[in-house]
Amino acid sequence: MKTKHELELADVKAIAAAAEAEALSQGWAVTIAIVDDGGHLLWLQRLDGAVAVSSHIAPSKARTAALGRRESRLYEEVINGGRASFLSVPTIDGLLEGGVPIMRNGECLGAVGVSGVKSTEDAQIARAGIAALGL
Repeated sequence: MKTKHELELADVKAIAAAAEAEALSQGWAVTIAIVDDGGHLLWLQRLDGAVAVSSHIAPSKARTAALGRRESRLYEEVINGGRASFLSVPTIDGLLEGGVPIMRNGECLGAVGVSGVKSTEDAQIARAGIAALGL
C-alpha cells in the first residue's frame, strides 16, 4: 500500500496568498482556483475587477491540469496543432494555458488554475502560487 500526500488547508492558503500577491503586484484582476488531485475545488478567489466568466474558467483549467497531471497549455497546443478531435475528451474542459499541476516527487497533489489576463500571465500567477510551497 502506498502513502499518498495531499494538500492541507494551510498549503492551499499559502498558494492562494502567493498567487494573489503576484497578481496584485502586476495589477492583474484574475480568479484563482485551487483543486485537489481529483480536480475537486478547494479554493476559489475572484479578485476585484475580474470578469465574471473567469470564475468558471479558472476551476476548469485547474481541474484539467490536475486530472491530466500536466499543464493545461499542453492540451491547447495539441488542439492548435490540428488535433481538434481532442475537444471531445470527457471531463477535460479547461483546454487553455493557465492551469498548472502541483507536483511533488512525481506525484500530483492538485493544481492551480488562473483566468483573467493573457494565458501566459495566468500561468505565471499559478506558478508563483505553487512556488510558495517550496517544492
